[in-house]
Amino acid sequence: MTTEKKPMLSVAEALQTLLQAVRPICVNENEVEQINTLAANGRILAQSQRSSLHVPPMDNTQMDGYAVRAADCVSGLARLRVSQRIPAGVLGRQLEAGTAARIFTGAFIPEGADAVVMQEQCTVEHEGDQIFVTIAHAPNSGEWIRRQGEDIRAGAEILSPGTRLRAQELGLAASVGLASLPVLRPLRVAVFFTGDELTMPGEDLKPGAIYNSNRFLLTGLLQNLGCAITDYGIVPDSLEATRATLRVAAREHDLIITSGGVSVGEEDHIRPAVEAEGSINMWQIAVKPGKPLAFGEVRRSVVDVANAGDASDTAFFLGLPGNPVSSFVTFLLFVRPFILRLQGVQDVTPQAYSMRADFDISKADRRNEFLRAKINAHGGLDLFPNQSSGVLTSTVWGDGLIDLPAGATIVRGELVKFIPFSAVLN
Repeated sequence: MTTEKKPMLSVAEALQTLLQAVRPICVNENEVEQINTLAANGRILAQSQRSSLHVPPMDNTQMDGYAVRAADCVSGLARLRVSQRIPAGVLGRQLEAGTAARIFTGAFIPEGADAVVMQEQCTVEHEGDQIFVTIAHAPNSGEWIRRQGEDIRAGAEILSPGTRLRAQELGLAASVGLASLPVLRPLRVAVFFTGDELTMPGEDLKPGAIYNSNRFLLTGLLQNLGCAITDYGIVPDSLEATRATLRVAAREHDLIITSGGVSVGEEDHIRPAVEAEGSINMWQIAVKPGKPLAFGEVRRSVVDVANAGDASDTAFFLGLPGNPVSSFVTFLLFVRPFILRLQGVQDVTPQAYSMRADFDISKADRRNEFLRAKINAHGGLDLFPNQSSGVLTSTVWGDGLIDLPAGATIVRGELVKFIPFSAVLN
């Protein structure tokens, strides 16, 4: 069978096509679970969260020191009687005029006080049962005081739906007393790998065989995204075995991901298998590494749809190239944003930075290249010497990817677009 050769898609065109096809996990009672805030790290928030209180709940001190009336200290050398002691968690009484309150970080400001003087600007004296403090400072009203609601006002939205919860968001939720959070169920992803040459680590490596590094690579990437993974392992290189695995995988999964077998050779069975069980688009993308990418859907039976609790009658399919660096890069560029959007995350664009290239590239490529690079001790970028799609060591050595547009070269010292791995590996 011959097919008309189509022009390669740009990275932006391929990503746009993927994101436009997304059906996010439905927000209904079957897709949402209420879980302990302590256990919500990495999950996707299903519903808006608002604060029922002010944070801080009352004016409090930023410093250990003395709460005073600023009007009592205008001389810059005031001597005041210490009338009370207020640790954090204790409510003080109204501050008498002409006195000071010993106060500790986080404690609420007593009524009548309008400033805090840090203890380093104070000298303490004892006279019998009385304590006096000399304040060598003329504070302004409000000095070293955190105001009620300065961080969060009661009723304000603190977290929006689709937020991927990190440690920061969990701390914020806890700060307003949210003991549990409504989150979407994890995205259900099935993975399998094709190639009779593939061998698992720990097994004897026969002539012509290679270890299945992609199984470990893709599983780790999916775990970073909080997916519920079903690993069907290595599937024999046959159309029947591939179709059977697709049917099983489609039953209760949102997405199926494969590695290898997406070309058009006689032993590449992914395309005909997915076409027989659903539909597929085979894309040639103007990207290096990772030109071939397959996207499609696999049908579910009526019974499977009911069991999956999903309104959709298909599972999405993404077929990645077999070379490990190609698989890694295409996952970061296309699969990661696709998964995040399925989970309800809107902003799926990784943070990129302009950084100095400490190397030259004089030969331009017709494809958009993603080069493995490392930040050096001088704040510039060094290039891994071998950018082959099979050299997985480049992904361990490097700190991220240089996004080099098609047809572009690099002159040492110029700024390039750099995407750190820290922005795309979580």
